[in-house]
Amino acid sequence: MKAAKIILLLAACITVLAPVFTSAQKGKSKRKREFYFSWGYNTEWFTNSNVHVSQPELGNNYSFLNIKGHDHRGWDEGLFTKAISIPQYNYRLGYIFNEEKGLGIEINFDHTKFIFSDQNARIKGNLNKTAVDTTIAFNAQNGFFYYLNNGANFLLFNIVKRWELNQLLTKNIKIDFLGKAGIGPVIPHVENSFFGQKNEPHFQFGGWNIGVEAALRATFFKYIYLEYSNKLDYARYSGLKIYKGSASQAFGTYEMILNLGLDFPFGKRSN
Repeated sequence: MKAAKIILLLAACITVLAPVFTSAQKGKSKRKREFYFSWGYNTEWFTNSNVHVSQPELGNNYSFLNIKGHDHRGWDEGLFTKAISIPQYNYRLGYIFNEEKGLGIEINFDHTKFIFSDQNARIKGNLNKTAVDTTIAFNAQNGFFYYLNNGANFLLFNIVKRWELNQLLTKNIKIDFLGKAGIGPVIPHVENSFFGQKNEPHFQFGGWNIGVEAALRATFFKYIYLEYSNKLDYARYSGLKIYKGSASQAFGTYEMILNLGLDFPFGKRSN
């Protein structure tokens, strides 16, 4: 619920600021329609959440309550010594189809990592058909881990609104503000162990997410840009495969992103 309120607040801020950016565009020449693509890396923070575990065959139906998750950036551990897709990366593929209004669409993917381990966790529910409400040491040494470490993986199909800001000193640098909002599936890589019972690690479609993003983009010489973004996302995971059962979870995410991109304008320029 907290994440949903934050998303609504950011959306309201974008609406309030829209006239400011619109006024900054007056008197400027319209740009061409354009495709763009970017690649970059991210870091994120997660809200506390509950992980619900259902294993009917074992008589288990319990939850780990108010657990903490953290990311695993990877890019701060020697970015150029490993494959570029191992750290927490992201890419954007977009199309601005209405240059006058600055409207576009975008495929927006974030390879984020969620790790639940190494903490005292409250467990409540039925374990071996017996009611429990206690705290356990949730760590690999005790047979517990829960990783979306090859990705919590947010995929969004976004609507994009772009506001052109004043040019800097030279026409070869353009500054834009972009607001984005979308919905899509999550594609987690699920790897876990509860009470020493491990699953087979795998990717799966595991629920849905919604998100909003505010970005500042600097474009150099029309074709190369650097984009810094702040993003809020709310994801619900369900049917995640575990040993003889499934798990479900929901959490909010605050994410910071830095991307390097290429812009491909085409078509005739408006008067």
